[in-house]
Amino acid sequence: MRGKSPLIPVSTNLISSGTTAREKVNLRTPDVMAAVQEQVEAHYRSDIVDKVRRAGGMISVGDTTVRLAKQFGFCYGVERAIDLAYAARKVFRDRRLFIVGEIIHNPEVNHQIASLGIKNLTGKNKQADISDLGPEDVVIVPAFGTELSIQQQIKDRGCQIVDTTCGDVMSVWKRVRKYASESATSIIHGKAEHEETKATSSRALGDGKGHYLVVLTLADTDYVCEYIRHGGDKQAFLEKFHGAHSPGFDPDVHLQTVGVANQTTMLRGETEEVQRRVRQAIVDRDGPELATKNFRFFDTICGATQERQDALRELLDVKMDLLLVVGGYNSSNTSHLAEMGEEKLPTYFVLNASRLVSSDEIKHYDLHEKREVIAGNWLPAGPAVIGITAGASCPNNLIEETLIRLFELRGTPREQLELAA
Repeated sequence: MRGKSPLIPVSTNLISSGTTAREKVNLRTPDVMAAVQEQVEAHYRSDIVDKVRRAGGMISVGDTTVRLAKQFGFCYGVERAIDLAYAARKVFRDRRLFIVGEIIHNPEVNHQIASLGIKNLTGKNKQADISDLGPEDVVIVPAFGTELSIQQQIKDRGCQIVDTTCGDVMSVWKRVRKYASESATSIIHGKAEHEETKATSSRALGDGKGHYLVVLTLADTDYVCEYIRHGGDKQAFLEKFHGAHSPGFDPDVHLQTVGVANQTTMLRGETEEVQRRVRQAIVDRDGPELATKNFRFFDTICGATQERQDALRELLDVKMDLLLVVGGYNSSNTSHLAEMGEEKLPTYFVLNASRLVSSDEIKHYDLHEKREVIAGNWLPAGPAVIGITAGASCPNNLIEETLIRLFELRGTPREQLELAA
């Protein structure tokens, strides 16, 4: 769980203030990080999951076999964000700490962050206002990053800022800023209401003259492509994408030159299809030679997201009776894993082990109805092979609890499972 990838770009460990000239603070000193690692692992580590992974990702007891995807759970960017939040609490023990929204999309992890006395500044769990902040306060920016307007408000208050933004997200920001500098509109494949996409959209404005358009589905993409090729009803276009385009966006003007980017947790295949369709629409309108000037693309899918998707794709090649996907319901990368599973076999997207109500009932998130529902007769009565995976924001302890509960429902107590692991 604690491995660090050297391939992911990260911002400095020196945490700066807002507009004041106070000294920079290194949160990741050896003594602080040793204490942080002990605390974080106590909260999130799992001996059982570690043992199953070392044994090849499969465990069998009686007539029940569980297969774990080769890659699941916390990624480096999530680990780093959590480490920095815990470190901030230790280094700034006598100061007020705040966070912009959720550090990641997992309710258990966010509850732990709140238990450290870190108060939320935005969102449905808001506990304080940015206007109440002062120079002695410390503000954590989550792994998704935040919008430039919010960041500027915090800087204007002179706060100490702990920026945990994932390096992959910052790579997307660099790309859309470049698009803006070249007067190319950023077409962002993502969820317009997602914190990361909001943060990226704000960077796509560049120096104020850039533009963006957010597309979620391939149907959205086809609508945009049809407009690129033939034009259409401008007002209907703007209404369709209400809340998903830049101020002053004009499809007749701002779809002339475009660059595709994405929320880093989308399905790679779908983002590539968005890119392919938009490029073809530009070629159809402008011809192949001019299209090279009017279309840009850069692969900005998060490496950890792709690893988890690839690992699940490999797992789905094995004959199984059902799949459990564990994680927060507002987690984009986790919901995409559930989508992948649904295409192949019965799949249940569960928040944690408590959703495995009984061998007859399971409470799971329905991606189509966008709410929790109860399913019956979900667990086979005879021999069963069950797959488990989890998104990049799900800690191993929640996977362990799900594994234990699953075997309990199959008649295997925890003690026997621990011996078998």
